[in-house]
Amino acid sequence: MKNKIKNASIQQFDEKGYSETSIQEIVDYIGVTKGSFYYYYKSKQELLKDIHINYIEGLLKEQDQILQNPDKNSKDKLYSIISMIVNSIRTQRQSARIFNREGRNLDKLHFEEIRHKRRKFRLAFQQVIEEGIKTGEFKKGLHADILTFGMLGMTNWSFNWFNPEGKLSEEEIINTYIDILFNGIINER
Repeated sequence: MKNKIKNASIQQFDEKGYSETSIQEIVDYIGVTKGSFYYYYKSKQELLKDIHINYIEGLLKEQDQILQNPDKNSKDKLYSIISMIVNSIRTQRQSARIFNREGRNLDKLHFEEIRHKRRKFRLAFQQVIEEGIKTGEFKKGLHADILTFGMLGMTNWSFNWFNPEGKLSEEEIINTYIDILFNGIINER
């Protein structure tokens, strides 16, 4: 039942937004009582935090598996992380949108918990770039922090426009991001 409530909430929050969705609408959507809701969640705020936690912890777990793979160099790790983000936007589209759009609705305590996990993800991404610079795989003098913010901003924003049935496939989007990251957009003559 908890997952049923969470899934209904994800759908409602995605369609109408967190602020515009009431607990009553969530329970009506799945045909249960408010008592069922409150058995699993103390508040709508706690539910929103749960949605955020599930999404970011899934990404952190996958990212950690990529980072721990001794057979991947820095370039391969970045490719895999970017692929993972775009894939999560395709496979968990509604949760990705809620995660990227509704964080502003988390109360301060919940926001700090999520912010800590987001920071952990970002710093691990940045560490891959720093390692690539250190080993000579990437150019010296790059600002790993700025590259990280730029790449995560670009890939995470895909939730807003990426359509799996659209003109470009997931793989084409990933390869475009990787090409921009590794080769830029200037045509060297």
